[in-house]
Amino acid sequence: MLAPVVPQALYTMWGAQTAGIVMPINWMLEPSIIAQLLRAANAKVLVAYAGDVLVDTWPKVQAVAELVPDLQAVVVISEEGLAATSSNLPSQPRVIAYDDVIESFDGQGLTFSRAFAGPETAVYRVGKFVRRHRTGVGAGIAVAVLDAGLPVVMVERDAAAVALGRSRVEKVYDGHVAKGRLTAEGKAAVMARFSGATDYAAFKDVDLVIEAVFEDMAVKHAVFAELDRHCKPGAVLATNTSYLDIDAIAQATSRPQDVIGLHFFSPANVMKLLEIVVPAQVSADVVATAFALATRLKKVPVRAGVCDGFIGNRILAVYRTAADHLMEDGASPYEIDAMVRAFGFPMGPYEMSDLAGGDIGWATRKRRAATRDPKARYLHIADQLCERGWFGQKTGRGWYLYEAGSRSGQPDPEVEAIVAEARAKAGVTPRHFTPEEMQRRYVAAMVNEGAKVVEEGIALRPLDVDVTLVHGYGFPRWRGGPMKHADQVGLGQILADIQAFAQEDPQFWQPSALLVKLVAEGKTFDSLNKI
Repeated sequence: MLAPVVPQALYTMWGAQTAGIVMPINWMLEPSIIAQLLRAANAKVLVAYAGDVLVDTWPKVQAVAELVPDLQAVVVISEEGLAATSSNLPSQPRVIAYDDVIESFDGQGLTFSRAFAGPETAVYRVGKFVRRHRTGVGAGIAVAVLDAGLPVVMVERDAAAVALGRSRVEKVYDGHVAKGRLTAEGKAAVMARFSGATDYAAFKDVDLVIEAVFEDMAVKHAVFAELDRHCKPGAVLATNTSYLDIDAIAQATSRPQDVIGLHFFSPANVMKLLEIVVPAQVSADVVATAFALATRLKKVPVRAGVCDGFIGNRILAVYRTAADHLMEDGASPYEIDAMVRAFGFPMGPYEMSDLAGGDIGWATRKRRAATRDPKARYLHIADQLCERGWFGQKTGRGWYLYEAGSRSGQPDPEVEAIVAEARAKAGVTPRHFTPEEMQRRYVAAMVNEGAKVVEEGIALRPLDVDVTLVHGYGFPRWRGGPMKHADQVGLGQILADIQAFAQEDPQFWQPSALLVKLVAEGKTFDSLNKI
């Protein structure tokens, strides 16, 4: 067995047949932390699972190799379809197809049985690397389009990735067949409209392309440059980015008038919301086409302007920050989640983080670090969990503890200890919050940012904020959305709350000028929905 200092979620041992220690590590951990864990375990092989993102992994594992001279091999596995051994180790550098290392998926994890190494690594078998399987966003979008009766061409980087994408699409329809929602013949008819390719030339005759690669501007630019070269004049070039600047993405092409944002929500074939993000140079007919497509896909479309996070994710970032402030000030994450559920959301922010994967938010926070206001209050608690490899359900531990195979988490005393330590370091004396007090802060943050989104023209009307939060973020439908709820509570009360909270933290609680104006004029958000 590995030394107990190594978190259980970060390794698996595979018996006497393994002559060396094999240690899977998530690529998001810092090299110094990975090196410390490897040295403590006397590990000989590092298996760095990169998920959907390979771009930052390779320099990081090379840095680890330099810190741990006893390593005999490093293997990077990525859903991009590549795995490679490190070139600065005894193994010869090589690239192998992702499907070549996947033996089976059993509902709990991926099983790898191919020998990664020869005599120089003394590792003859790699066993189960546990992760939670979910249909990728690209496959979900493909299913949504196929369900609308349209043909789909999926372009991937290699044949293995095409096969993996096709299998994910087929898995959705296999589920429909198993439940009696579709016949085998019906599935075959749908899949006849699906094709895969590894060359952008396959897009030469398509009318619309939806890019769904990972969130990296350089990668987006590379993809859109290829689309610009291969797609016919007038083809709509859409990006599924969740946060990035679509005006900047469009500059990678010679036709920014054809570039638009189509932000699907995962799983894309299930979630109803579709944010249609309108960059500065897009033509009116492309915007009209996007709304027509949303109707064909039976989505609920919302027009959004370009900013970091558009409508939904921008507002989400703010009310999640309000929750974090509550936590540091004295509430537990479990009390906050219970309050949010009692308000009517299906789950709280920390439960949602564990479901989505804490590493996703961590990557976003890292991306924003360079532009973060140094005066703004910043909590490191979520980062500390990620540094331990606690990413939520997929690692068995995040804000909650999860028993093997369970999606129902239990409060974690160690998380509470980390929170208490963070409060002490910040010099915060914890205080008690009632559920009503927590709710007022949570909702006020949501409403205030929603007002700023409308004020800046990112959302055209308060109604668009309501539709976004109801259909994409679980806001209780019976309350009408945050802006409608604010009208019912009374905008004067919301503003008074924000002004009271600003006495403690004026940096975070800055009232929207639109909210202040409406209160002064005795108007409601609904009065702005008449346009």
